[in-house]
Amino acid sequence: MKNKLCNGSITVEMSFLMPMILFLILSCILAVFYYHDKNIISGVAYETAVVGSTKAREREGVTAEELQELFEQRLQGKCILFPGVRAKIGVGEKEIKVEGRASWNRIQMSTVKYASVTEPETYIRDIRRWKNKNGTKNHD
Repeated sequence: MKNKLCNGSITVEMSFLMPMILFLILSCILAVFYYHDKNIISGVAYETAVVGSTKAREREGVTAEELQELFEQRLQGKCILFPGVRAKIGVGEKEIKVEGRASWNRIQMSTVKYASVTEPETYIRDIRRWKNKNGTKNHD
């Protein structure tokens, strides 16, 4: 008789604990999906900004529409939780800015990445000119 009472109390306790355990497990899965998508969007935004800064050095330059297309192409099908990611891209003379925003139900996230438009060739040439001007031998 005592054995049956013990089994009944375990059933009642487990019926109270199981929803809490399932809630914790599902919350962990949701957090993993959130951070997965945030990292994907952040990486794609950074890649887009770097490609834009490289293309901005070329003669034709780069437009925000080209970078928008590149962003969407690189992001296609990679997100789990946030299917509709919007990108806002700013192309300046010295800097490329890519901002990615997404929302799902009441969960929202955004990331902003910048890349400077640099001209390493000009810097290297200036250093070589400075060395030659000051009489330092160039061993290249």
